[in-house]
Amino acid sequence: MANLYKKDAPFQVYISFKKYLDVLEHIRYNDRLEYRANYAESLIEKTNNFQELKNGFQDVSLLDKYEDIIKLLLADLFPTGLTNNEIKAASIPLSNITFNYTERFKNILKEAGKDFEIELRNIDDDEFYVFCCCLILQTYFKRDIKSTLPFYYDIPNKQGIMKHYKITVNSDFSEVYPTPDAPIPPDAVIDMLLENLDDTALWKKYFPSKSWILSGFTIISLVDCTSEVALSDLKSTMIKIDPENLVPDENLKEIFKSYFDVSELNFGLMLFNKKEKRLENVPIYENVFTNHILDFWINTFDQEVRESTFNNLSHNSKPVVISNVDHLDHEIQKLPSFSILKNNNINSFMVIPIMKDNELLAIMEFTSPIAYSFNGLKLKKLEFFADMILFSLSRFTFERNNQIEAIIQREYTTIHDSVVWKFRNEAEKYYNAFLGRKMYTLKQISFKNLTPLFGFSDIRSSSEKRYNLMLEDLNEQIESLHDLFSLINSDSEKYLLALDIFENELNNDIKADTEQRFQRLLRDEIHPFLQGKLEIKSTKEVKSKIKDYFSKVFVQNHLFYNRRKNLDESITLVNRKLADILDENQIKAQQIFPHYYERFKSDGVEHNLYIGNTIAPELHYTSKVVHRLRYWQLKTVCTLEQEFQSFKTNLPVPLDIASLIFVYNEKVDIRFRMDEKRFDIDGAYNSYYEIIKKRLDKAHIKDSTERITCPGKVTIVYFGMENQKEYLDYISKLQKKNILHHDVEFLKVEDLQGITGLLALRVSILTQNMINQ
Repeated sequence: MANLYKKDAPFQVYISFKKYLDVLEHIRYNDRLEYRANYAESLIEKTNNFQELKNGFQDVSLLDKYEDIIKLLLADLFPTGLTNNEIKAASIPLSNITFNYTERFKNILKEAGKDFEIELRNIDDDEFYVFCCCLILQTYFKRDIKSTLPFYYDIPNKQGIMKHYKITVNSDFSEVYPTPDAPIPPDAVIDMLLENLDDTALWKKYFPSKSWILSGFTIISLVDCTSEVALSDLKSTMIKIDPENLVPDENLKEIFKSYFDVSELNFGLMLFNKKEKRLENVPIYENVFTNHILDFWINTFDQEVRESTFNNLSHNSKPVVISNVDHLDHEIQKLPSFSILKNNNINSFMVIPIMKDNELLAIMEFTSPIAYSFNGLKLKKLEFFADMILFSLSRFTFERNNQIEAIIQREYTTIHDSVVWKFRNEAEKYYNAFLGRKMYTLKQISFKNLTPLFGFSDIRSSSEKRYNLMLEDLNEQIESLHDLFSLINSDSEKYLLALDIFENELNNDIKADTEQRFQRLLRDEIHPFLQGKLEIKSTKEVKSKIKDYFSKVFVQNHLFYNRRKNLDESITLVNRKLADILDENQIKAQQIFPHYYERFKSDGVEHNLYIGNTIAPELHYTSKVVHRLRYWQLKTVCTLEQEFQSFKTNLPVPLDIASLIFVYNEKVDIRFRMDEKRFDIDGAYNSYYEIIKKRLDKAHIKDSTERITCPGKVTIVYFGMENQKEYLDYISKLQKKNILHHDVEFLKVEDLQGITGLLALRVSILTQNMINQ
């Protein structure tokens, strides 16, 4: 059996054009444009005698045999007009075998030479195997695991300069499925595998070699990113810690060899610890750099001499350059330091203090066994590296904190300030173990026994508004097209009939796909027809009307979208304004007691607060904290409504909001979900709280069709009379401050699925206009 991969893989690979031929079949029988259907039929007939193209094959030589028919078959995917511009080819999925090149791609490969073999960069055998398995999980098991890796080709040009190309892959015409003997791992096993990405043997156990079929072809497009890669390589070779790979990058020495034109060169560097006034090795480079001179310095002289030297450097930071150590004064040659030079075969060197803001940051040394390797001119060349070196060393000064923050960002995502301390503690343990080359598994982050506060300010009837505005937009578009076709009056009867059908459907019997079908009609038939009228001899009136029509069309979807666009802009403005007010007030709430806070924007803004001793264990926590935050929440929700009333008249589309607060006395636990990078309610019992929250939005007053929420009012939902008494006290305070009206309603909430006994208070919020009256 032919193996189309150089590396072992879980696939048997077949080159096949079946999926693309299926697309042509669909065009053949369904496309309304006759020329497209005829073209598709012609291509299909030309491939009928080459069944291997549809059934699939593994003999790569057939690519040459069928080169002409493949080129004809893929002509739509490789437009002739772009062949000298695009770097594009067909490819066997995940392999280095490419074919059907554009002319520009052909020329690039020609310049690389006959012996050049195109290969993916920086992916080893194990990584490749696990990546292939992840592709199976994504395509066949529908797991959203974000396994996409950046792929590059490195291809030299005719001058021998290595060019770097980033690869983008279109896999629309390939498919993955198991062989009859392939084991199908259950969900639990897949979860376990995803927790052991580095255990290739484990992956091979559940996805044995060649146990799956990968059939089809891909389209690869290359983008020249040589400048970006070269800049990145230069930065990556400067002194830094790579958090993903503690193996030091030795290319820095090679760069300096080339830069100084010194065939034998050693480079050393030590950081200056300002607090303790001493030099320190760069941890991961201590076995790579050769600090002969600096090592002697810090290990020979006593502390007093060293400290006085460092103090002197702040005022006289001149480098030392010795072209030939044999030319040093005879008195210096008698010192122990000279024997260190000779014992390490150092015949030329430079020692350079690196200063920033007149403070010593580090010291570098360059040494060579070759006399006259270094001189004043070589030192001058270092000035071109100075900014990069300063940048790199400044980064390294803060690297430990940066790496801890990176671990938090990578493993947990952006975390609210009130709980970041717990993530930092865990990240520090992970990082310290990492530096010590020890294994450490990040623990789950959770907080227990918290009191939740939930509320929302919901944009009322946004879905209904969006639906009605959609009808207005589309009816206006149909009316405009009617006027246009009546004016054109030729070759337009079928379009007028189609428009009548859609108009009737929109206003009487709308279906789930009505808008999508209308959009297809516009995109595939009506708009090309109108564009054609602009290009031929038409009257000025017709052309003017067509241009006026297209000025109202939203390019992305071919539809009139102005009213819905105004609604979207209005919702965005409301969400942004309410979220800003909520965030601003949240700063005051954190001063009451640190707590976890989150908010979400959709059609309105909802917020969650979680308060408890486990979030701020060093502070004294009592029930009074909850009472103060509940009062803050009610007052803030009223502020949201008042601010909304002050700017609602400026919205492109009139909107209203209705606000609700849910009071829940039971304690809940929250846990950080690694898969979603956010906190969520933890435990089956605690999920009851989430269920109630989701069902309150559309809840009605018991024995009524009226919603419990109402624009201009705040609704407080609770379970017991104790909460009623508590919130009546808050309401009384806000009434005295002219924030709430004296029209408190006592309501019962309808029984929701699995939820009974909910009560509610509802009271009007006074706006500035009401107060002035």
